[in-house]
Order: sequence, then C-alpha cells, then structure tokens
Amino acid sequence: AMLRLRLLTWDVKDTLLRMRQPVGESYAAEARAYGVQVQPEALARSFGEAYGEQSRQFPNYGRGQGLSSRQWWVDVVKQTFRLSGVHEEKVLTLMAEKLYQDFCSAGNWELLPGASETLRQCRQRGFRMGVVSNFDQRLETILCQCNLRHHFDFVLTSEATGFAKPDGRIFQQALGLGGVPPGQAAHVGDDYSRDYRAARAVGMHSFLLCTAQQGEQPEVPPEHVLPTLSHLLALIEK
Repeated sequence: AMLRLRLLTWDVKDTLLRMRQPVGESYAAEARAYGVQVQPEALARSFGEAYGEQSRQFPNYGRGQGLSSRQWWVDVVKQTFRLSGVHEEKVLTLMAEKLYQDFCSAGNWELLPGASETLRQCRQRGFRMGVVSNFDQRLETILCQCNLRHHFDFVLTSEATGFAKPDGRIFQQALGLGGVPPGQAAHVGDDYSRDYRAARAVGMHSFLLCTAQQGEQPEVPPEHVLPTLSHLLALIEK
C-alpha cells in the first residue's frame, strides 16, 4: 500500500551533508596555517573528548545556560588543541574563531550521493519539506551555501527550538509547521535512536539511511532502510 505522506522531514549531518574531511584533518590544516604542528589523529581523539565533555556539561550548545553556540564551539576548539598540547592563548583564539567561521561555508561540507536529486524529486511530487536537526544556528547558512535551503519550507535546529532529538517535541514542532498529523509524515535520518526511533515514537513514519560506518543496527524492517537516498521515492511510492 502506498504511504499517504504529505510531509517529509530531514536530518542534515551524515544524511544530506557530510564533512569533506575528518575533523582531525581540518583542525591540523588550520593549525599548520598558524605554524603549529599537531597530528590529525591526536586532534581527532582530543576533539572527541572535548566535544563529549562540553555536551555533558552544556547540552544543546549551552542553550538555557547562558552560553551562545558560538562561544560553545570556540571553547570546544580551544580545549581540543589544549588537550593536544597547544597552550598559546592568542593562537588558540585565532584558530577557534577561524574554524567556527570555516564550518559555515560550503568548503567544509559535501553532499551525500543522491541528496540534491532526491530533494528535487520530492519537492516536484508536492511533499512539504522540513529539516529537523541537532545543530546550531549556522545550519541556515550552511544549507544556503550548499544550495539546499530552497528545497525546504522550514528548518528546525535543536538550538533554535530548545529540544534535541530524540526529544519528541522537536518533531511535534515540525508536524505543527507542516500542518499534518504524524501518520502523514515521515522522517529521514542516519541515526537509529535520534532519527528512526524518535520519529516513530511520535507516530511518524521513518526511514533509516544506512551508512558504512554505522556498524550493527538494531532490527529495522528492510522497507524502512535506505542503502542510499536515491532509494527513498521507490520505498514511499511502492
């Protein structure tokens, strides 16, 4: 039976866009520009530690705790370099500000295979479209820079709404903006608990994009699994 869907919501990172190079490589290249030599592997480890600690202490980019997302990220970048042995405060500040800006631009992001074409075809078929993403306020700019913003009726970020997936309230807001009941909406994302399970918990349909680096996923019916984005319309319309 064909799903009677009217609204499609989309995760962004690792669903529509991914980083062009691993975070350790980006940070190492930035450091080199300031004459600082740090191994990408060390930076990758330090980033994981700094990001994890900051997320525990200040969830959702420090929203509701008096921190701007810009400051949140600047602190993560500085701490990443400190943990990798860089302690010159002036250089830390310059690198952090520069990296914060760089991740606003298309230069650091690339589209996943089939992203543009799939969004265009979904639009053509008359679906309402929205973004539901655990992201900071830079997302609008990034989507514009990567020429994706025009596909969407609305963009909801966890920073703007105050709710991060898997919190169902960010999906409820999307349903409100899309003006449809959950049974007429589907979410597309790459994360089992934050995307697939969270959307289903509010009564939406959901499709899980399966990327190579995910490892073992809990049982997901094959008709909900997307090997690539280009498989979506066939699954919706079959």
